[in-house]
Amino acid sequence: MSLSVKTGSVSESKSDMSVSDIRLGIVCPMANERSRAEEFVEAVLGQCRGRGFKLVKFFAVFDNACTDGTFEMLKGSEDKPAELELVWAPENECVVDAYVRGYREALGADCEWILEIDASFSHQPAEIPQFFDKMAEGYDCVFGSRFCKGGKFTDRPLSRYFMSRVGSILANIMLGTKLKDMTSGFEMFTRAALERVLERGIRSRGHFFQTEIKAYCRDMQIVEVPIHYRAPSTNVDAGVVADAFSNLWRLFRKRLAGDL
Repeated sequence: MSLSVKTGSVSESKSDMSVSDIRLGIVCPMANERSRAEEFVEAVLGQCRGRGFKLVKFFAVFDNACTDGTFEMLKGSEDKPAELELVWAPENECVVDAYVRGYREALGADCEWILEIDASFSHQPAEIPQFFDKMAEGYDCVFGSRFCKGGKFTDRPLSRYFMSRVGSILANIMLGTKLKDMTSGFEMFTRAALERVLERGIRSRGHFFQTEIKAYCRDMQIVEVPIHYRAPSTNVDAGVVADAFSNLWRLFRKRLAGDL
């Protein structure tokens, strides 16, 4: 079951575009994934091959947070898939920089659809086709939701579940959004939608950036699809929480000023 919120579309002539015209970009920051990196990349690409896309590119973004040789292993692999693009970005200061670098790589490759997914199977590659199906219906953005009917949030500390649940409720109240899950990071955009988000500028330096993106998309044609999120990281410290509240208050003030 999906929840849709349709207003004005930012993409032109989407109904005239077939999948055979689509260049698909997959954005996936990676760090210490050596034991399952190749398996994960193949699992994701396996959901994309045979769909008729004009082009598929998997942008795996690495930086100095990777210390176990995952980047070198993939770079030197004799079986490296042709679709895999390894992006080395040592200038990144946080995970948000890694995502933004991946977005820009996909836009620079003229991708019309951009899928964002976390590594390490915290997001399930088998759930990717539902994103394609919804995008083909003409949505600007498709957001994975752990809290809509059919969604799951497992293998997690209770504190993470509580923070995501309460955070989504609070964000909806303050930002005028209507999504069940305002903090998930498994999502897909049209080129025009992602360009508009980047034009607005992503100010958050922590996990809140996913909420910030959704706030900027609130007047687009958007839909949620259920996902199963497993084993999230536990590194939500005081700095991350402070960043979230600071940026939530900033966006709330922008909404009151009619600038959101």
